Amino acid sequence: MSEAVCTQKAPYVVEAEEGKTYYYCTCGLSEKQPFCDGKHKGSGFSPIAHTAEKAGNIYFCGCRASKKGALCDGAHKTI
Repeated sequence: MSEAVCTQKAPYVVEAEEGKTYYYCTCGLSEKQPFCDGKHKGSGFSPIAHTAEKAGNIYFCGCRASKKGALCDGAHKTI
């Protein structure tokens, strides 16, 4: 597997808890999108840890094309 799977062309909106660490799925194979469930093993991908600085909505990337890692940068609008 050389490319991540686009799971949706929109961000995943997650209501985050301040100080909690979330493990973002970078391969797109997880059944618990946008979070890692370990399905990446053997694929060369690994999850990205993201710790919420404050409570509120976080927009995790669904297309896997974001230049901001785990967070949506609007790249889904161009694919």
